[in-house]
Amino acid sequence: MDNKTMARLLAAAHAAHEANRAYCLLMGDDSQVPWDLAPGWQKNSAVDGAKAIFENPATTPEQSHEGWMKVKLADGWVYGETKDADAKAHPCLVEYWLLPKAQRMKDHIFGAVVRAMIENTDRA
Repeated sequence: MDNKTMARLLAAAHAAHEANRAYCLLMGDDSQVPWDLAPGWQKNSAVDGAKAIFENPATTPEQSHEGWMKVKLADGWVYGETKDADAKAHPCLVEYWLLPKAQRMKDHIFGAVVRAMIENTDRA
């Protein structure tokens, strides 16, 4: 991946992370920290998600979730009632259709932001 494409990818991941953080705050969830304070694993997760959409803009929210879940499980994360990065536990480690609607919306938002970033930079 060339430097220009990598910069676009990082910008899209950053923007999508912040959009999801804003959405979480509206829902009363303050567990998402700003991009600049996010731990490496969280940034890497956003970059991986954005890269999947860069490579296939038709990626559905369900496919995004499945990709996220696959990476998490491979890294030793397990289902847990509450998100706990130290214990590698996450309540969203379930099939997409089992997620509450509010959680599914995060996958929609993430994809929409990344696709908008792709479209805007393709026109520039």
